[in-house]
Amino acid sequence: MRPIRRSLESRRRAPRPRGWLGCRKTGLRLQIDHVLLRLWDWLYPHRLGSWLRQRLERGLVFSEVGLRLRRGGRGLHGLRIAYLSDLHAGHFMSEVDLCRIFEQVARREPELVCLGGDLIERRPEQVLLLGKALSLLQPPLGIFAVPGNHEYDVDSDLVLWRHTLEEHGVEILINQGRRLMHNDESLWLAGVDDLSLGRPDLACALRGAAEDEPILLLSHHPDFFYEASRAGVDLTLSGHTHGGQITFFGRTPLRHTQLGYWRGTFSEDGAQLYVGRGVGTTKLPLRLNTPGEVAMIRLLTED
Repeated sequence: MRPIRRSLESRRRAPRPRGWLGCRKTGLRLQIDHVLLRLWDWLYPHRLGSWLRQRLERGLVFSEVGLRLRRGGRGLHGLRIAYLSDLHAGHFMSEVDLCRIFEQVARREPELVCLGGDLIERRPEQVLLLGKALSLLQPPLGIFAVPGNHEYDVDSDLVLWRHTLEEHGVEILINQGRRLMHNDESLWLAGVDDLSLGRPDLACALRGAAEDEPILLLSHHPDFFYEASRAGVDLTLSGHTHGGQITFFGRTPLRHTQLGYWRGTFSEDGAQLYVGRGVGTTKLPLRLNTPGEVAMIRLLTED
């Protein structure tokens, strides 16, 4: 069934993260983060750090994901999208590491690249590590990005983050959308602000989309699907959860989703959500039973 386009005025709203998950880091939490960052910076060039980095790199998976659009013509069939989220540049993710990953993306020749937020870890200048890697990508439909909570934690105005990405050809979609054309068929690509620390506005992001036009939405936080699916957004791409990052018997100590959107594909009323496991890590430079992921998405259409 096709997603049902409902009035945005009467839509249900995504639940904001509770407690400290929905607040900027201050005080003791911020001090702990800085201590951890200094520890990992020191460890990175040593033997144990090198082993941890190589383990993360070997575990990274390029997932081939087919997602069927219920709305949209044959011209969109087969459209290839590289979706990367949660790079956490600067946390066991150097410029060289990023270039190796982006070289692999470039070899797969996606037509569209989407960056799903948390591109940096803890310092504004870490976004500079992305410049050389981004220059390796030249997708014909462009590169687009939305912010995550880590971007806001280090700079609420996103000044350096925005400037650096735009300087390297990335278009930032914060409560905005734009029409992409592929084989004479249109796709409305939209992005919303981060659900935790930003101000997501779906109505603004969808302003200009045609009634029968398929909508692809970028939202760092997967719980925004609760709102997007009710509005009839065809496909939402999210990250944030790292797939749990460290899981035991399918369980994780993280609390990054209230609605169970941990990883993979979800569907409601014809609308779909794909939650990527993310490329990098945070807090600990370690993944257990949840490898990092670059999702190579292929759109499939009904017509």
